[in-house]
This record gives sequence, structure tokens and C-alpha cells, in this order.
Amino acid sequence: QVQLVESGGGVVQSGDSLRLSCEASGQTFNLYLMGWFRQAPGKEEREFVSGITWNRNKDTSYYVDSVKGRFIISRDNAKNSVYLDMNILKPEDTAVYYCAAAREKAYRTSLYDTKEYDYWGEGTQVTVSS
Repeated sequence: QVQLVESGGGVVQSGDSLRLSCEASGQTFNLYLMGWFRQAPGKEEREFVSGITWNRNKDTSYYVDSVKGRFIISRDNAKNSVYLDMNILKPEDTAVYYCAAAREKAYRTSLYDTKEYDYWGEGTQVTVSS
């Protein structure tokens, strides 16, 4: 089992920045992917925001179009942590942000799909006022 704990959410104004952190603990040795999803007020589904995969010390990052150029995902392998630096925040970024992790498996679906992820954090609220 893997436990994920997010931190760093808050209330900010449009144009501000925030850093979200996610620390993984437990059986992290077979994880290959970690990502961030968000669920906006009144929406039923979680939206993919960003993900990062690693293989032989090479990290690859992915973003939804709406955050490209504003958000940066990174990770610290020694700390089993993933970070999301969110810049030029907009009111439409308001949501609960969830950290997620996926373990290695024989058949992968898509890193943009919630079904690919096996572990989830409790979520952290990000509110951006105009």
C-alpha cells in the first residue's frame, strides 16, 4: 500500500503562485507515475492537470493544455515527493487538487485517466479570487 499526503493549498488572488506538495510513503518502490488531478466546484469528475513518469533517471512531464506554460511538475526521488508549482493562477483554477500515484502493471491505460492510478490523497483546496 502507498499513502499520499498533499499540502500547500490555500486562498490566493488571480495572478499569484502556489506550490502543492505530495509525499508518498509505504511501498513506493514499484510506482512509475505520479500526477495531479483537480475537481472544480459543481463538477462530478476529476480533471487531469499534470503527471510525471520516470524511467532510468529520465523524467517526463505531461500537462493539460489549460495549464501549459503556467504549472510545472517536478519530483524529488529521495523524498518520495512530487510538487506542482502553479503560477499566474486564474479563478478557473479553483478546485480541490488531488495527488495520485500509479504502480507498475502489465497493462497500462492512459496517464490522463483516473483509472490508471491506484492511490489517491485526500485532496487540498485551492481557491483563486478575481
